[in-house]
Parts: sequence; C-alpha cells; structure tokens
Amino acid sequence: MKIIFVMVNMAGGGAERVISILANRFVKLGNQVAILMTAGDTVAYELDPAIELFCAGSVSGGSMKKRLERIKNMRRFLKKNRDAVLVSFGPGTSFFTVLADLFLDHPLCISERNDPVACGHPHLRNLIYARADRLVFQTEDAMQSFPEKLRKKGCVIPNPVMEGLPSAFVGEREKTIVAVGRLQPQKNYGMLLKAFARFHKRYPEYSLHVYGKGEMLEELQKEAQRLQIDAAVVWEGFRKDVLSCILSAGMYVLPSNYEGISNALLEAMAIGLPVISTDCPIGGSKMCIQDGKNGLLVPCGEEEKFAEAMMHLAEDRAYADALGKEAANIRSSFSEETISQKWLNELSEIRK
Repeated sequence: MKIIFVMVNMAGGGAERVISILANRFVKLGNQVAILMTAGDTVAYELDPAIELFCAGSVSGGSMKKRLERIKNMRRFLKKNRDAVLVSFGPGTSFFTVLADLFLDHPLCISERNDPVACGHPHLRNLIYARADRLVFQTEDAMQSFPEKLRKKGCVIPNPVMEGLPSAFVGEREKTIVAVGRLQPQKNYGMLLKAFARFHKRYPEYSLHVYGKGEMLEELQKEAQRLQIDAAVVWEGFRKDVLSCILSAGMYVLPSNYEGISNALLEAMAIGLPVISTDCPIGGSKMCIQDGKNGLLVPCGEEEKFAEAMMHLAEDRAYADALGKEAANIRSSFSEETISQKWLNELSEIRK
C-alpha cells in the first residue's frame, strides 16, 4: 500500500511526531510512504530514507497567489500517485487536501488532532470532513463532539509511544519540575507559573524547566518576573534530546486548557516520570492517567489544586516513585506496534 501523509511541515509538534512514528513504522512493514508538506520543508524528526518528502509551497502569509500555487503543486503530486491513500492531519491541512484532490478521488482519511470545540470554523470543518472516507479521532470524547453522519465514519486511535525510549530512571530524582510543549495559549503556562509560585514558597529548592518555543515566550518571562520566580524558571527552548534532559526530573506537568493526546505526556509516563495533568478536553489525559494510580489529574485552570498536586509529590517521594513506576506500563498499552496496526487496518478498509 502507498500512503501519503499531508501536513503543514514536519517541524516540532505533536502531530508531526505521530506522523514520523507511523511513517517509519509503515515503511518497515513494507509500505510505500510519502509526506506531502503544504507550507515549508522543515523536518525536525528522524525519518527513514525510503520516505519520500515533497514540499508544495511556503508559508502563504495570507497570499492567495501562494495558496493557489500550493494547491496546484499538491494536485500535481497527487496525480503522480493515483494509487495512494491520503492521510491528512487537522482541518486546515485537510481543506487544501480536499481542494487539491477534487475529481482525483483518492481514498482519504482525516485525523482530528485537537479539541473540536476549539475550532473557529466548525461548519466549514465539518463540510471538509464529510469528504473523508474515514475519520480518526484520538479520544471517544472527540468523536462524540461531531454530528452523527461524521461519527459513522469515525474510529478512535490513540497516539503511539515511540520505540527506543530511554529506560526509566532509577535513583534519587532531581528537585525539578518539567513541562514540554509550545509556548502558546492552549498550553496555559500562565496558570502553571502561578501554581509554581505557590509551590515555590514552600519548596524553594525546586526549579521549573519549560521545554518548547513559541510566541508567548516574552510574555511568560515577564509573568515569571512579576511573580518573583524568574530565578527559578528556566526556558529551555526546543530540544530534540528532551527525554534525556528530563529523565531524572522530580515530576512532569501538563497545564493545558485542551489537548488531543499529548505525545510529551505519553513519553514522560513511558520513561517513568511522576506526572500531573489537567483533566482537559478532549479527554486525552484521562485516557492515559488513572488518577492516583499512574499519575494525578487536576481540574483545568485551577492553579491552587495544581500547586497542591505538586506539593503532594514533593512531600511524598515514595508515592511519586510508585506513580512513575506504574506510568511506565503505558509502553505496552500504547505501543508503536499496536497503534500502527490499527491505522493500517483502517487504511486498508478505505482502500478497497
């Protein structure tokens, strides 16, 4: 089977990470794989040399000319690969995919990657999704957010945990709290800073390390200064070796307002970190975390409860270690092999 993933580009991000894992796995299983990038040719993940990369254009900046050129280039690539199955991630990319594929009629799978309620144009998105032969949702909550006619095309496939992750850390953990993700409003790092400020008054020996880049960096740095915790907050930027950097951390935190399934959270659990996450829509965190057994769930936006959860793990290191040990079992339930096969089964169905 030939499979073409369609994505904006392969720069750092959760959807891009999933594509890289699936694409590499599919090639190993004897499939032909290509990645069609609609706006740029940046690739931040290691890909099998057998994977074909095609860039259809650059960032449009609102230019209609660039967008039309993008569609033209996408269409030319799709015509050369008439026997392929298309897998498009998210509503924006899928809009261009549907336009480029008009009258070519490739089997099309669209994957919803975030909280459907957060979409600014739900009616347009639903029109686009109606053109798909299969819709893949990360959680049951996400699928239930859509009309029945779209749910009938849907299935739930969680994100895979990448193979070859570092082994779980054994020993005394550092007095560090780590977070991984883009610096954007969805991630609610402002709430995390306020929660950490509360926490830091009782545990001044701890530091907060944030891995990721984004448009909110300066704003968040100013907020840390206002809260008088800037000396204890380290802005690490994007790191390809982030798992090695956080392996011995005291705890991992996810403060998001909404998420699909956070790859960073999955990987933190897989390497045995004690984790705290908001119980955010669309239910990805509660799919992974059994509260009190392999991690802690906190209501969205409640900085006091988030601070209390961090204090709980700092106060009871034996409990924190037990959570981390149980969390590492997610390697098997969300394994790359299991999740990849679920994808292949669905793609084979729509290819018939």
